[in-house]
Amino acid sequence: MLLPLLAAALLYRWAARVVAREHPANPMPRWRAWAWYGGLFVLFLTLASPIGTYDTTLFSVHMVQHLLMALVAAPLLALGAPITLLLRVSSAGARRRVWLPLLHSRLMRVLSFPVVSWLLFAAVMWASHFSALFDVALDNEYAHLFEHALYLGAALLFWWPVVGADPSPWRLPHPARVGYLFLGMPQSSFLGLAIFSAPDVLYPHYATLVRPWGPTPLLDQQWAGGIMWAGGDLCFLVAMILALWVWLRAEEREGRLFDERLDRDALAATRTGRLPTADVDRQNA
Repeated sequence: MLLPLLAAALLYRWAARVVAREHPANPMPRWRAWAWYGGLFVLFLTLASPIGTYDTTLFSVHMVQHLLMALVAAPLLALGAPITLLLRVSSAGARRRVWLPLLHSRLMRVLSFPVVSWLLFAAVMWASHFSALFDVALDNEYAHLFEHALYLGAALLFWWPVVGADPSPWRLPHPARVGYLFLGMPQSSFLGLAIFSAPDVLYPHYATLVRPWGPTPLLDQQWAGGIMWAGGDLCFLVAMILALWVWLRAEEREGRLFDERLDRDALAATRTGRLPTADVDRQNA
């Protein structure tokens, strides 16, 4: 996985430099680049580190892998605003003929609709853990890669409307973003609780795997359920706190702009002898 991740990092760096060169007054913010690199680094940890080595040996390690991929790497990649960077680095013709029609296509309007993206993410998490796909992926490398692509794709769709860094056919207001995340927490908790409470080992791969070390398969499964329960709640809680902070920042910025408008209207009224626009609106109301 190292070469694809390195290519994604270098491609982003090249595109950001092109944008900075052509638009020096409005380059891509550096913190967005670091968010993108951070997301790629988390993917490296999940896929090419000891976490990736032992994901088919211990279910608890596999669960850490899934949490990092869906609840840490995906939002960091979304914060990198890759769609915005792609639109800015592309030519006007490519934007008009390819990227904007794709972004506003019927398929993207359906997939990016917040209710659909939320349900799709929840369905992928539940269906993958309680279907034959999970056990097949433990023994088949191609099925394993498909499972990871499914997780990452569903997670990116889930975080797209929450982060709001890229243009989208739909845009969530800040209160809805907090509610969207709040509703995501219990489904993650219940999934972890269901795995933790299962009386038997859910996956034959782990039940029949012979290893002279580590916890028993059932205890390992309980650890995995606990990691999903507690780790998922922690990730969603942090995301909600950040969403609230962004909401408050936006409200503060809007209030400051409104005050500046009142000051400009008052200054103009002083010079012309007319009432400020805000006062006229208040009288008409």
